[in-house]
Amino acid sequence: QVQLVESGGGLVQAGGSLTLSCVVSGSIATINIMGWYRQAPGKQRELVALTTAGGTIRYEDSVKGRFTISRDNAKKTVSLQMNSLNPEDTAVYYCSSSIQKYSGSTYDMYWGQGTQVTVSS
Repeated sequence: QVQLVESGGGLVQAGGSLTLSCVVSGSIATINIMGWYRQAPGKQRELVALTTAGGTIRYEDSVKGRFTISRDNAKKTVSLQMNSLNPEDTAVYYCSSSIQKYSGSTYDMYWGQGTQVTVSS
């Protein structure tokens, strides 16, 4: 069974930093996209950052220059370093990955359970 487990959320003051981590567990063949999404109360889930197996990295405009996504393919982990946090970053952050469970199978999207990030002013 494939699972994504996040860690690292919490409460931080404005201007502070947090690092989120996500590890993929279970038997898999290949991971393509690894990314982070967030959902604030009353808002739709939005992409924060993603990285592909080919090395492409993409950020949501409001986090450019403040957040850094990185992945370790050998460890099947993806991290999100978040600096200069502000109250607008408050949300539940979700890890996601497009995973091929078996060689030749399709890639399916998997999600973590979410971790709360709260930034106080």
